[in-house]
Amino acid sequence: MSELKKKTAHEPLFHLSKRAAIHPAKALAIRLAAIVLGLVVCGLVAFVLIDKLNQNPGKIDDFYYCFIKGSFTSKRKIWKFLKNLAILQCISLAVTPAFRMRFWNIGAEGQTLMGVLGAIAVAFYLGGQIPEWLLLVLMLFAALVCSAIWAVIPALFKAKWNTNETLFTLMMNYVASFVVSYFLIIWVPSGSSSLGKLKFGKLPSFGHDYLVIILIVLALTIFLYVYLKYSKQGYEISVVGESVRTAQYSGINVKKVIIRTMIVSGLLCGLTGYLIGAGLDQSVTTGSVGGQGFTAIMVSWLANFNPLVMLVSSGLIALLNQGASQISQDFNVSGAMPDVIVGIILFFIIGCEFFINYQIIFRKKSHGAKEGVK
Repeated sequence: MSELKKKTAHEPLFHLSKRAAIHPAKALAIRLAAIVLGLVVCGLVAFVLIDKLNQNPGKIDDFYYCFIKGSFTSKRKIWKFLKNLAILQCISLAVTPAFRMRFWNIGAEGQTLMGVLGAIAVAFYLGGQIPEWLLLVLMLFAALVCSAIWAVIPALFKAKWNTNETLFTLMMNYVASFVVSYFLIIWVPSGSSSLGKLKFGKLPSFGHDYLVIILIVLALTIFLYVYLKYSKQGYEISVVGESVRTAQYSGINVKKVIIRTMIVSGLLCGLTGYLIGAGLDQSVTTGSVGGQGFTAIMVSWLANFNPLVMLVSSGLIALLNQGASQISQDFNVSGAMPDVIVGIILFFIIGCEFFINYQIIFRKKSHGAKEGVK
């Protein structure tokens, strides 16, 4: 009896235990609660900061209204929201096949940037010299090839020498920026590093400039969902992601799957680069992707690598970004405020995944038993 008491006395008050499973409705409720709590904390923190920086800060309800105002109070803002959602969704789709395979591709930023560069290079050298339809086709081909090459390089090193794909793909982002800077120096002898908007190589618009982009990304989302869930290649990706040894035992050529999957990711990044270059900017800079290659990692992860659910997570990020920008504009505060606001909210969203995957087990004082807090 004394030994049992001594063991109980030294037992921790609580410990963490990984959940075997959680009901989807409960997981959704936890995520929604995290979003609400994040908005509350973000509103209080931001309002205090705004109150100190602004003589006429307004009311706290104005702060929350800005999130809606930034995206849905005019047709122009709605189209902008859908455009931002589509571009972020497309990059998120690009990283998803690799992530499902547990190949941590952090290089979507550079791969997409190389796609933009490939498309704009064709427009720069051939624009006005060949028919517009042929120019657009060649731009697409160049974008796909450039991004696929940029993606397959770390895949080859991983398959051949088992290099660390996280560091490799991350460093490739910086190399891509330097490559773009090099071409800008060649194309812009004045040294301004600003190419300007090209006259040729613009995607046609049907009703609205963004409509084609939105429809392409929507079709791509459905295609990738079917590809990952129902195709043989999608099954092989999942098996390799679960266990490399199991995949090898099943007769799956793991090296081939790694290279093929990264080619798919590269092609999707290339398509995104084409949409940015030919559909939006008609130019290229080192900031053409705008950091969305890194944001896409979080979008894909929050959706548990499900392309359809990514529409929701992409929309949430787009809504937060536009709402935060509207707050910065309406309250006349620093341009860094949107990053602070979005960062606080995303902290809660990411943190809630802990409570979805783990539970806290408390010790019962009476009998030394353990009780799960779920």
